[in-house]
Amino acid sequence: MLILVDWYEPGYKAGGPIQSVRNFVEAMQDEYEISVLTSDRDINESVPYEGIAVNQWVNRAPGIAVYYANVASLYSKKICELIVDRNPDFIYLNSLFSYRFSIIPLILKWRKKISAAIVLAPRGMLQEGAMQIKTTKKKLFLQLLGFSGIIKKIRFHATDRQEKKDIIQYFPDAGSVTEIFNFSAPLPELPAPILKIPGTLKAVYISRITQKKNILYILNTLNKVSDRAFIEFSIYGEIEEMEYWQEAQSIIKDLPENIKAIYKGPLPHTAVISVLGAHHIFILPTKGENFGHAIFEAFSAGRPVLISNKTPWKGLKEIKTGWDLSLEDPDSWVAALEEATGFDQPAFNTWSENCWKYAGRHIHIADLKKEYIQLFS
Repeated sequence: MLILVDWYEPGYKAGGPIQSVRNFVEAMQDEYEISVLTSDRDINESVPYEGIAVNQWVNRAPGIAVYYANVASLYSKKICELIVDRNPDFIYLNSLFSYRFSIIPLILKWRKKISAAIVLAPRGMLQEGAMQIKTTKKKLFLQLLGFSGIIKKIRFHATDRQEKKDIIQYFPDAGSVTEIFNFSAPLPELPAPILKIPGTLKAVYISRITQKKNILYILNTLNKVSDRAFIEFSIYGEIEEMEYWQEAQSIIKDLPENIKAIYKGPLPHTAVISVLGAHHIFILPTKGENFGHAIFEAFSAGRPVLISNKTPWKGLKEIKTGWDLSLEDPDSWVAALEEATGFDQPAFNTWSENCWKYAGRHIHIADLKKEYIQLFS
């Protein structure tokens, strides 16, 4: 099997897609010989990863080889040569709009330059929130893809029910659409409780700084919280849209004295669980997630989440693991923040343990290997 993805470990700044592919590789390495074709640097970086050979196959583990490509030299002919060299039975594309790591392989398949079966995972790129950005250009490409007829010859992998609906909406002629949840990382031990004093709250955001992730929404919400609620809001993530972040900074500057928001930069994935564990709740007012690895990691760290209802994680308030709220109802977000701020230690401990158990149930219920073996067969 050959996997194509724009960024892969040791990268971390591109967020969820890296974790999706890494978790898949680790879970399926005993079932397949796996090769990964990816770029030689993290998102928005100008220099390659330190200590990793570029433009050659690197054995990362038994049965797992990675080719870290200098993308400036990764033309169609080179991609074709790399695919032919690996001679895979399946090619797994983990993007829809990536020129080198999805579009070129699809063109090669259309031109009958490669024979491998193709499985394409859009990774949330067809969601309503994602399609609102550069809409005209994206829809034109999707139309061209439909006209080419290649859609009938590939398999689609949807990671939740909504993504399956999105794929069918844009590609009604799709030959195959299979819904299988993402693999998640192993469950860590239940973190030790942290001090929770009623009236105070430590909240954290861990995601890319983009319109889709919607951090402006929560910053505006924090402006409306009662002056009796003292909230520290830590912000981690790669800044991908500078003008958008400048808007965020202007809001942060004018937050009331009882609210402190601090940007702390990108966060290596190895530090995510410990950072989550140092806060009381995780916040992500996203416009759409097909899985949301950071959300699941918050549950794994025993931390309630305050998220939009544009993710697969629903009904959280009823089981005391968080709040999944409409972006059309900002007052409900204010109420959730004030409810979390008002937690005493026993209440916080109960919600924390509920979250950790919820993550554990998800891992044990999902018998994903058999489903993936069927997809790649």
